[in-house]
Amino acid sequence: MTAGVFAMVFGAAVLHAAWNALVKVNADRLVMIAIMMMSQVAVGIVVVPFVAFPTPESWPFIWASCVLNTAYCLFLIKAYRYGDLSHVYPISRGCSPLVVALISVAIIGETLTTQAGISVAVIALGIISLTLTRGAGGFREPKAALYAVSTGVLIAGYTVVDGLGARLAESAGSYTLWSHLFNGIPITLVALYLRRGQVRVSLRKGWKVGVLGGMISLLAYWIVTWAMTQAPLALVSAVRETSMVFAVLFGVFFLRDRLDLAKLVSIGVTLIGTAMLKMSK
Repeated sequence: MTAGVFAMVFGAAVLHAAWNALVKVNADRLVMIAIMMMSQVAVGIVVVPFVAFPTPESWPFIWASCVLNTAYCLFLIKAYRYGDLSHVYPISRGCSPLVVALISVAIIGETLTTQAGISVAVIALGIISLTLTRGAGGFREPKAALYAVSTGVLIAGYTVVDGLGARLAESAGSYTLWSHLFNGIPITLVALYLRRGQVRVSLRKGWKVGVLGGMISLLAYWIVTWAMTQAPLALVSAVRETSMVFAVLFGVFFLRDRLDLAKLVSIGVTLIGTAMLKMSK
């Protein structure tokens, strides 16, 4: 991974943490995500006439991405029903780079140096260890861990699909816009069904935050998708998930979360893995 690609993905990690922080401060996260998705659909409708049409070979990946992203959101909502955000999210995000590495090497045929492979594992360990800083109480039922891991597998699934699809589409921007044009529809319908009358109230109160989050999310997604056309999928995935570090820091500085020694150790492990990855060949 070149220095330029690394810097872009690291920046995308900051953006990813930023939109997650916007979602976190809202009581109804599903509705806020739906508002974000609706704003992305609106952008897609306006912009797609002016971008290249994805190649025919990339369309199965666009549809697969839509299915996997919808399943990801549904599984994440289910996981939050049984476990706390602070326990579920680090496990799901930490698992995904490991699964991406396994798929990209064993099935796709990408190669990773020993140092790069160890770096991915260290980053994943640092992210998952954030769960341990909160104690075991956040898992009210064993199902929480199961749904969290399943969510991580789905994240890995759409990551691999998007990487391969963008390569076939010959334009990361075109692929991202077209996929988000369709990705947002199922999730919005789910929110309308599950929340019914609440969506209109939330739109009036928080549409500006939702649109801002949607634009930040779309930009971060495009950067990562583009990066996967330039570098191995596993490396891009691992650097993207360092967003957990920034999410913790945003929580400390803007949401008054506590920063203790255990969190600092988790952040340190993640950053060590990131530095190792940057120095790997």
